[in-house]
Amino acid sequence: MNILQLSSLPAGPASTTALLQAENLHKSFKLHHQRGVQLPVLSGVSLSVYPGDCVALQGPSGSGKSTFMRALYANYRVDSGSIWVKHRGDWVDLPQLEAHQLLEVRQHTLGYVSQFLRVIPRVPAVEVAAESLMELGVEPEEAQVKVRDLFSRLNLPERLWELSPTTFSGGEKQRVNIARAFSMDYPILLLDEPTSALDAANREVVMQLIEERKAQGCAMGGIFHDDEVRERVCDRTLTFG
Repeated sequence: MNILQLSSLPAGPASTTALLQAENLHKSFKLHHQRGVQLPVLSGVSLSVYPGDCVALQGPSGSGKSTFMRALYANYRVDSGSIWVKHRGDWVDLPQLEAHQLLEVRQHTLGYVSQFLRVIPRVPAVEVAAESLMELGVEPEEAQVKVRDLFSRLNLPERLWELSPTTFSGGEKQRVNIARAFSMDYPILLLDEPTSALDAANREVVMQLIEERKAQGCAMGGIFHDDEVRERVCDRTLTFG
């Protein structure tokens, strides 16, 4: 596995085959309860991710991996720099988008697998996982068939499919999140410790899903604390700290 150090990449978005390109990102946090101290977290971080590519973000706790991930999904606004995404054939710079434009990019192009599931009381797990497909106009029955297939692959017990995930275990919630993201044909996927709460059998399933999606040309980046998973599915590493 090759190691990428934190440095500015020379290729611009107009001349690259990447699907995701972060350029010279800077991000700091203002600690309002500590006399307004500015805490720098990202300083000139750049990354390009190509079709069929999976890049691991690696480094010690507090080195900026999670901040970088959230910035790539535009959950955090960066202080400076660009995050170019190839969206429906055109380049868009996420920090410059209006909220409705960002929502469209997330619906069609940029997926995110979180460690945590946003639990909706009384909404069955199969509907939670199928929501993104249905928002794109896929018929509920068709969307739920796709989700059920993924639930089966991920060994989520069928007795849970029609229940709200409110009382699910951490691993069960994580599998709902994985099914939700992998039911979509996102060109780009961000993965935040996608196997952190899974047993060996389900880690294997997730690694297979990642490998299949890479073979289809999906560009991926993420945090993988599991050495076995990282070594198997990742092509390169961006090192923090």
